[in-house]
Amino acid sequence: MSRVALITGVTGQDGSYLAELLLSKGYAVRGVSRRTSTPNTERLGAVLDHPQFSLQQADMCDLTSLLSVVQSVAAYDRIEVYNLAAQSHVHTSFSQPEYTADVDGLGTLRLLECIRTLGLESKTRIYQASTSELYGKVVETPQRETTPFYPRSPYGVAKLYAYWIVKNYRESYGLYACNGILFNHESERRGREFLTRKVTLGLQRVYADPSFTLDVGNLDAKRDWGHAEDYVRAMWLMLQQEEPKDYVIASGETHSVREFIERAFQVAGHTLTWEGTGDHECGRDTSGRVVVRVNPVLYRPAEVDLLVGDATLAETELGWTRSVSFAQLVERMVRSDAQAR
Repeated sequence: MSRVALITGVTGQDGSYLAELLLSKGYAVRGVSRRTSTPNTERLGAVLDHPQFSLQQADMCDLTSLLSVVQSVAAYDRIEVYNLAAQSHVHTSFSQPEYTADVDGLGTLRLLECIRTLGLESKTRIYQASTSELYGKVVETPQRETTPFYPRSPYGVAKLYAYWIVKNYRESYGLYACNGILFNHESERRGREFLTRKVTLGLQRVYADPSFTLDVGNLDAKRDWGHAEDYVRAMWLMLQQEEPKDYVIASGETHSVREFIERAFQVAGHTLTWEGTGDHECGRDTSGRVVVRVNPVLYRPAEVDLLVGDATLAETELGWTRSVSFAQLVERMVRSDAQAR
C-alpha cells in the first residue's frame, strides 16, 4: 500500500520534526508552505534532499492552491494530512485578529472542503493541531478532553472554530479526523518570537552585551511544557487508530515562566535573585547586575494564568509517553543556543 503524508506548516518546529519521523517510517512526505520572499527552510536541513520528500507552495487563505496540493496526492492508497499551518503566536493574534481567524479557523475549513470536494474521504485521515489555549480561563485543573473551553485570545477563538469544524466534518461526512489538543511544546527549533526561545537567546545576549536586559511579561503565568519531538509522535499515533478521536497531549506538570527563566540561567551557571513586585520586578545575577526585568508592554490583554493537561487517555489508548523532562528541555534549548553563538 502506498502512503503519503501531507504536512501544512512543514517549515515550522513541529512540521520539521514530523517530516523526519514520517520519512523514517517509509512515508512519502509532501511538505506545504506559503511563499515567502526569503528562504525559511532552515529547519528542514535533514530532509530537503531526501528522495521521498518534496516541498510545495500553498496558502491556507487560498482555496485554489490548497485544492492543487491535495489533488497532487490523490493517487496514493492512503493519505494522511497533518494541518500544522497557523498564525500561532498568541500575542500577535491580538494585533492581527482577522488574519489569525482566516488562517487558523477558515484555513482548516478550506482544507477539509478540499478533501470532501475531491471525494477523498474514504482514504484520507487528517490531524488538526489544536491547542491548550482552547481552555484559556480554565474551569477545572488539570484540563482533559471533557473540560469546557474558554479561550482568551483571538488565536484561541480561531482554534476553537477549527476544533469544532473538524468534529463536524467527522460526524457529518464520516471523515477520519482528529484534534490533538497539545499543551506547550518547545525545542531547539522553536521560533525566536516565542517566550521560551526569547529566554534562551536572551540569556546568551545578556552575557555578550553588558547593556542588554531580557524583558519579559507575566512571570507567574504557569504552563505545561514538553518537547516537540515527543508531541509529533503523538500526532502520528492518533492517525493509526481504528477510530478517530480527540486527545490531550501534555506532561501533566506545570511550571511558571519564572521557573523557566531561573532554570535557563542555572544551566548557564548563573543564579538569579528577584526583587521588586508587579511591573517593577527584576532579576539580578550574582554580580548584582539586573539581567531580567518585567515589561508591561509584553502582557497579554487577557492572560491565561494556568495550564496543565491530563494525558491519561492518550497514554492508555495510544501508548504515548514523553521522553524529555522539563529540566532536559530547558537544558537542551540553552545548550543549543550557546553553541550557535
